[in-house]
Amino acid sequence: MGGEFPVFDAADYIADSDDAATLLTTALEDSADDPGALPAALGILARSGNMSELARRVGMSRDGLYRALSADGNPRWSTVLRVTQALNLRLEVHQEPRSA
Repeated sequence: MGGEFPVFDAADYIADSDDAATLLTTALEDSADDPGALPAALGILARSGNMSELARRVGMSRDGLYRALSADGNPRWSTVLRVTQALNLRLEVHQEPRSA
């Protein structure tokens, strides 16, 4: 009676660049409490596409990119920036309005 459930992978649900941007925005918001949120989100985005091609554009091996963006990974900031650029995304900083 115990049926098998498929393993959930958010990468299967990234349909377009709007989904990617929403995922990264949420990860950035969560990163104050979870420093691994942004690399994990980039890992999801990497898995949603062609990992081998992304690794080539980033200048890393496929395995190295998997490791860097895994749950146990700790990528350099330069890797994070190269991955976002290779995904045609840009991280931006905006000033928050001051509260009264």
